[in-house]
Amino acid sequence: MHTEQIPFSETGFFTKLIADYLEKKPALAELYENFPDTRGFEQQRKSKEKSFSETARKTLQKAVKVQYEGFDISKKLEENTTRLSEKNTFTITTGHQLNIMTGPLYFLYKIVTTVNLAKELEKTFPHQNFVPVYWMATEDHDFEEINHFFVHNKKIRWDVESKGPVGRKSTRNIDAVWEVFSKEIGDSQQAKDLKNLFYKAYVEQPTLADATRYLVNELFGTCGLLIVDGDDKNLKQQFAPFVAKELSAQYVKKSMEQTNQFLEENYRLQVHPREINLFYIQNELRERIVLENGNYRVLNTEKQFTQAALLKELEKHPENFSPNVVLRPLYQEVILPNLCYVGGGGELAYWLQLKQMFQESNIPFPIVLLRNSVLLISKKQEQKLQKLNISKRELFLEEESLVAQKIKELSALSLDFSVQKNNLKAQFSELKKIVVQTDKSFQGALNAQEKKQLKGLRNLEKKLLKAEKKKHQEQVQRIKLLKESLFPRNGLQERNLNFSEFYLNYGEELIPTLFKILSPMEQKFTVFTLEE
Repeated sequence: MHTEQIPFSETGFFTKLIADYLEKKPALAELYENFPDTRGFEQQRKSKEKSFSETARKTLQKAVKVQYEGFDISKKLEENTTRLSEKNTFTITTGHQLNIMTGPLYFLYKIVTTVNLAKELEKTFPHQNFVPVYWMATEDHDFEEINHFFVHNKKIRWDVESKGPVGRKSTRNIDAVWEVFSKEIGDSQQAKDLKNLFYKAYVEQPTLADATRYLVNELFGTCGLLIVDGDDKNLKQQFAPFVAKELSAQYVKKSMEQTNQFLEENYRLQVHPREINLFYIQNELRERIVLENGNYRVLNTEKQFTQAALLKELEKHPENFSPNVVLRPLYQEVILPNLCYVGGGGELAYWLQLKQMFQESNIPFPIVLLRNSVLLISKKQEQKLQKLNISKRELFLEEESLVAQKIKELSALSLDFSVQKNNLKAQFSELKKIVVQTDKSFQGALNAQEKKQLKGLRNLEKKLLKAEKKKHQEQVQRIKLLKESLFPRNGLQERNLNFSEFYLNYGEELIPTLFKILSPMEQKFTVFTLEE
């Protein structure tokens, strides 16, 4: 297997905060409890084992069994569900929106990282059980973020309106999306498999939550991946005391103030907490709860409550209360025996804002692990790279920088005027010594002349490079086309393409290959050449 690992910090696609976290910079030590290494997982296991009750385990197990009613489950998944009641069973969790047909490619990488980490931990700690979990973001409401995916650079979109939690949305009329998808991917055996998968998931299942569960279970169920839907009355009942505390004391925002101040001064904030970090939800409704003049109001509705009435509503109908992006991680950790959350750079950035909130809630803050990232390269693209003499690391250069570097290598001329510029600076340095000894009034004129001549050299350098680009126009075009094919819309492949595009070429071997090449603890960007 042709695999190359590149440090995340050298790709240009990850923030300084994430780079510093991966390097365990001392300045960030207060933002997390345990680091994702063997010692960290051992400490996290001990902490979670003490805090997670038998009642919570039974509630989770019961809820999961109900959620899977009517779905086929693998032997491995059945075993993992049974193990949830055991004190030595812990979860490794990732989460994502309910993107149609999984949305961007990195959806797969999240789950593969999570499953592989669970397997790796079982080898390290043979007397413990580790269950991989996919948390469905069924209570989100931003339908525009999830109602489309890209295949062959074509945006396939489910063009309907949606209100309320997306997981409850009916899949009526999605067959039109299936028709567009079917025409786009052709009639190969792999295409037929994908059409069948889409149809059974989205056309035959009644809601978007059910459709996503079916799809993910078909792709990963044999790995024992447990799919959890937080939009569940019994699970919400466990979280009700924390909801009550937020409604009564608005403690979440206060708990984050010190951390947010540090991040604003040194990095940037990923999320901004509200005064109340909760939504009120029903089938066609998901609106913020706000406190105004001593009363609680649901925005954009006529619903109003006194504090006593709202707490009574929480007691009777906990399912009507939904945590926002800030409070959702706490909900997850309250109802799961979880050790680690696997997420992308943006997710880790907001998790690192939350440790103090967890401490004030008396819930262990989980380990946070950056998911694997991958650039998949076809055999044909690999051959083009070799012909153009482009290394895997050079691929991550900005397009203009990459072109300039390759043109300099191709040109018979020296396109780098560094020597001339250094000589010029040395000459002016000598002239400055003379000026100091004679008349300092000429200093300004001398400095201006130096800037003018250096600028002239830089302009000549640019013009020469431009001329050589024109001379090697064919190679420039090849480089740009290759770069565009591997980094669509100037972004990471994994954020733009859908897995179906690769499944069409590599079929059932795609996901098993990802399991083989990705190692969650290596914490590097993977570049992999797919075999034909």
